[in-house]
Amino acid sequence: MHTLNAAQQAAVTHVDGPLLVLAGAGSGKTRVITQKIAYLIRDYGIAPSHITAITFTNKAAKEMQARAQSLLGERAKGVMISTFHALGVRILRQEANALGLKPGFSILDSSDATGLLQELSGGIDKAQLRLLQSRISLWKNALINPDAAIELATDGLESSAAQLYVDYERALRAYQAVDFDDLIRLPVALFTMQEEVAERWRKRLWHLLIDEYQDTNRGQYRLVQLLTQGRDAFTAVGDDDQSIYAWRGADSENLRLLKADYPRLKVVMLEQNYRSTSRILGAANQLIAHNSKLFEKKLWSTHGQGEAIHIQTCRDGDHEAEWVVSRLSAHRFERRTQFSDYAILYRGNYQARVFEQQLRAQRIPYVISGGQSFFERAEIKDIIAYLRLLTNQDDDPAFIRAVTTPKRGIGGATLEALGLTAGRRRQSLFATLLSPALGDDLPVRQHTALREFSGFIQRMEHRAKNEPAGALLTAIIDAIGYETWLFSAFDVRDAETRWSNVCDFVQWIGRKGEEENKTLLELAQSVALLSMLDNGTEESNAVQLATLHAVKGLEFRHVFLAGIEEGLLPHRDSLDPARLEEERRLMYVGLTRAQASLTISWCERRKQGKTWMLREPSRFIAEMGAVALTAAAQGLTVPDTTTAIARAAGLRAMLAGK
Repeated sequence: MHTLNAAQQAAVTHVDGPLLVLAGAGSGKTRVITQKIAYLIRDYGIAPSHITAITFTNKAAKEMQARAQSLLGERAKGVMISTFHALGVRILRQEANALGLKPGFSILDSSDATGLLQELSGGIDKAQLRLLQSRISLWKNALINPDAAIELATDGLESSAAQLYVDYERALRAYQAVDFDDLIRLPVALFTMQEEVAERWRKRLWHLLIDEYQDTNRGQYRLVQLLTQGRDAFTAVGDDDQSIYAWRGADSENLRLLKADYPRLKVVMLEQNYRSTSRILGAANQLIAHNSKLFEKKLWSTHGQGEAIHIQTCRDGDHEAEWVVSRLSAHRFERRTQFSDYAILYRGNYQARVFEQQLRAQRIPYVISGGQSFFERAEIKDIIAYLRLLTNQDDDPAFIRAVTTPKRGIGGATLEALGLTAGRRRQSLFATLLSPALGDDLPVRQHTALREFSGFIQRMEHRAKNEPAGALLTAIIDAIGYETWLFSAFDVRDAETRWSNVCDFVQWIGRKGEEENKTLLELAQSVALLSMLDNGTEESNAVQLATLHAVKGLEFRHVFLAGIEEGLLPHRDSLDPARLEEERRLMYVGLTRAQASLTISWCERRKQGKTWMLREPSRFIAEMGAVALTAAAQGLTVPDTTTAIARAAGLRAMLAGK
């Protein structure tokens, strides 16, 4: 306890009644939660099994469990530390009978749910299905049942979603299944309808601790209420300035509801930041002051002023990636730092590609989160499967992916028969299909399709030893009809993105072949290895690439915020007042990830499809105030949105006239 500051101690020792801990970025909130668990057990005599701590990710739960164990030893194992949804599963497994579910009910993941909805909707296009699925998920999070959804529907989309919701719920019950959102919704429904069941669970919980409270949705808020009703013994830890998940159902209004629903609520502010320099915190405080505030707080630090924040203007996205990676590399050389000290953060997943290309070019290791790495994208893995098969025809996973993508009349039954034959002969699938006797085990049509595929691979393998890599890879992709298949299998926008990624990959292979004077067969070996290692989750000394949404809760010595311009951050679709405030909070999260240095970049123009769009620096740069910025950045003029749009339109008209 003696290592905690006064505010942290107040949060730890308050146990009689509801408590809200407003924990600013870097203020030690996880430490407060774990110290409070230890205090309740050691000093207050509460049994570990009567304490539950709730987080939002499995990673956070594991970290909290490890910290509790370092304080309490074996006693920490009795504390339930889990995500909201894991708690929901535990409740449903034990109370399944009360809800008409068998104990072994199925839990549908997102792709399972999508498949069921696709089947029920009669095969509508995927973009429309995503909208309907999102609407149903938001209704479930808000505790709105199918009948109520039908009443609340205000347009054609919502009416379609509500009807699909009715059919979907009926199908789930028939399948004895629940989806992810049901893991909160059904316990709430159960506790609301059956008081004796709710009371049984309340007796198990003497104190409930909730992390990242600002990210709760209405269903989670109601679950907390039902679990603590009567004693109201809970500690909610959160930060209204870091509420950035409204798009997936999080409701920052839950903080306001706490004040209204719990008159005895005690509020403790954690404002001392243990992460960042005063300049970085000054910029963050200035920025977030432009939002309306439920609770006023101001972060401060004893880490000194620190470096001024650098703002860099770049010509375009390629120049931005080149400049950021070069500056990062030079900075690391000058400071003798580790790659893991650096993070490159951005608004959208698609921004990662150019940074990945530059990092690869400069042989800088990196890991990526908040989106797939380029080599982990399905379309790139499809093409890599062919390359892997060229180098090793005994690679069964590569064979299965290649032979079924694109579809060529070879389905599950054919592969099952081939697999049984391969198992009997103890051969790879590819070796088995070359066997003359295979025709005895398969119908003529499937046998012919498999033999044609094997002949194609063998011809490409022969050519790969001699022909230029880029040209041959193009020939392979053309021969399998991959572009045509993409546009028949996916909606146009998705197919265009995937095809663009494939083209980028082919160009990269072509350049690599020319630069290193290697054939496709030689490159295939290194590319296959590269793709298997590309995940990088075990790489400890690597630059972190991440979206701003994915990086909350993390910290880095040196941070680069890329693409900080109007239209990206704030996003062009988020300019109404409420959504603009969330965009500002997203920028605030980015600023407060940095410990020692912060660099912000924006582009004068950026390519959108085939069109170059003129850009302006984000209004958020000006809102950070001049004190924290470098001299060059202080002179940066940031126009309001109307002026920016008018100026861009004028320049486009002038260029068109020429």
